[in-house]
Amino acid sequence: MFTGIDEVDWASLGHAYGPADDVPELLRGLASPDPAEREVALDGMYGAVHHQGDVYDSTLACIPFLLELVATPEVQDRGCIVELLASIGGIDLDGDDELDELDPEDEAFEDAANYAMAAAAVAAGADVFLALVDDEDREVRLAAPGALASLHGDPARVLALLRERLTVETDTEVRLALVEAVGRIALRYESLRDEIADWLGWLMGAAQDPALRLAALAQLARCSPARLPGDVVETVTELLEELREAPGWGGRPDPVGGPAGAAGLPDLTDLGVLAELRDLPDALELPDVPELLEPRHGAPTLVGRLRELREEQRAGRGSAWADDLLRTLHSALDDRVEDRIALVTAQLRSPDRDQRADAVWMCGGLVRTWRGAYDEVVRLVGAQLADPEPRLREAAVTWLEGLFEVARPAADALAAKVAADPAPWAPERVGGRFGTGNALLALTRTGDARAVPALARALEQPDLDSRLGYAVTHLGENGAPLVPALRHRLGALPLDEELSEEAGPLLLALAHLGAAEALPEVLRVLRGAPAFRREWVVESSLRALTAFGPAAGEAAGDLRALLDDCSVAVATSAARALWAVEGDAGAVLPRLRALLLAPDAAQRREAAWAVAAMGRAAEAVAPELRACLAAPGVWLRVDAAVALCRVTGDVREALPVLVGAWKENRHTRVGIAECLADLGPVPAEATPLLRAELARSRRHNVSEGTSGDHDVHHDEKLLALCRRAMGHSGEETAG
Repeated sequence: MFTGIDEVDWASLGHAYGPADDVPELLRGLASPDPAEREVALDGMYGAVHHQGDVYDSTLACIPFLLELVATPEVQDRGCIVELLASIGGIDLDGDDELDELDPEDEAFEDAANYAMAAAAVAAGADVFLALVDDEDREVRLAAPGALASLHGDPARVLALLRERLTVETDTEVRLALVEAVGRIALRYESLRDEIADWLGWLMGAAQDPALRLAALAQLARCSPARLPGDVVETVTELLEELREAPGWGGRPDPVGGPAGAAGLPDLTDLGVLAELRDLPDALELPDVPELLEPRHGAPTLVGRLRELREEQRAGRGSAWADDLLRTLHSALDDRVEDRIALVTAQLRSPDRDQRADAVWMCGGLVRTWRGAYDEVVRLVGAQLADPEPRLREAAVTWLEGLFEVARPAADALAAKVAADPAPWAPERVGGRFGTGNALLALTRTGDARAVPALARALEQPDLDSRLGYAVTHLGENGAPLVPALRHRLGALPLDEELSEEAGPLLLALAHLGAAEALPEVLRVLRGAPAFRREWVVESSLRALTAFGPAAGEAAGDLRALLDDCSVAVATSAARALWAVEGDAGAVLPRLRALLLAPDAAQRREAAWAVAAMGRAAEAVAPELRACLAAPGVWLRVDAAVALCRVTGDVREALPVLVGAWKENRHTRVGIAECLADLGPVPAEATPLLRAELARSRRHNVSEGTSGDHDVHHDEKLLALCRRAMGHSGEETAG
């Protein structure tokens, strides 16, 4: 092995951390008989040579040696090397990354060229994977099908090989990997898709093993969803029932671990996760689970830690792969929301705890992405809060936190959990770490008054989760009993550098409650704000004074002084507050008019927000707002258009700008819909936009690969505003 390795000028090559002169040692480490050395070497390959999925010149130089390692039966842990090669060579270029669309002088060209060369190099040696489908090492057989489907240039040959191997393979997970690889070929090669769909349909009926039938159904959903049976949910439910009754199912009455997603961990079903997570250990909360992190062979590596977590996750589950199949199926069903709701509902009603835990995980992507009738799903997830398994409870409450008003069907379950917990403001301990879910937060975000007693006690604690303070705003009038506790906590805060973090949620809560009796505490903070993050503290204080209105007359002098503050955000907030307190437009419009004429777009936006809050009293600055309607930035155009509508009381003049922005940037829609709902009736030109939004099944703010804690709440707010603007009742649903 390693012929020619010393002839490569490794020092002239690079990886994520500089010269690649350490790569030969890593490659030799992969072949070491010592498992600890192999683990360290694999960790180094993912951490430097294939860092976060990148391909460097040193990565390209490694490919021949990695292929040689895979072909050498004496090398142990070759399955991990197959996965590494599949990751290096399996990156598809698309869209803007196509080489012929990039400037050769651009850094992106070099990156794309490396990816293309890696794909070609691994594909050129992919025949080595053909012999691995019947390797004695189970882990090799498990990794080989996916590598063949992704990398080999003769898909018909690979397809025949995989189907033939399925007839003699006895390991369940390997058989499922074979079926998944066949589905991957169908996705990559349209010429083979119909043939593969026919075979998958046959396998669904012919296979004796319910796991194989479920796998075939999942792959059919991916490559040819139109050919799914009409009773797909009933079929899946029956297959899951067969699996539960099958020998070796391995479901446990008191599991130690749940699915990765349920505990906030990444999917650990393969070590390819390292390509993305190598430098993100905080996302895994690894320091909080020391008992899971002892490396298997004494090597302090992320590879070892992920493997340990994966084994813990799957411990005692004879069919831990079932959740992978169901995730595949959910993903393939995509916008068939009713089918997905029915499927996850059936899972949540399962007597098997692991299936219910998997279902909670799958609810995340479903509800975050698609609008639908989720009341029963939410209620069933709420029922998991009474389960004795802490990881399942943690998964359920974490999901419910992000639903806000959508979580109301689970309010009884949340209230019961809060009432039974002597300290519901503190996170529950899950295994060796503290969980991130909080039933009190979830209950508060639903607006349920039963959260108030526990919130009052939470406000007395030395440390307060700021999310609880911010969530008080969702209680509406139900939060009024909290005013004394909010005042007391705000009044006791030291006026030091921690003030912005501590005071922010309290000031916002008092503002939403309109608690003018808190004026002394608010003025103390306003006048004593430290230099560190002063702007944030002052703005939050001014927001509260604005909400107090004339009752905050004592603050008028402070507000006038702040009109000329060097911070435009503070000056405009002071203008809003002074108008709310005294109602004298003449005192604030000169400053706001000057800002509307400023060259800086951010300053004009701040001024537009302030004049919009003044309504018709600010009509004198309508000419300055009209001038902003032609600004290049969409957000300035929208803010100016909304302000113009509010100061003139008429949406027609600014409507073309609002309609254009609605189409151009979906994130502008909540503000536009609120303006239309407040000032109606809706002009005919805007009606089709609102109708289309209400009919759309996909949430307006879904972004690939990212999500926010408030995404569902903001989308539900958009739907409510659209209904109000159209004159619909709040009972009607979208899509």
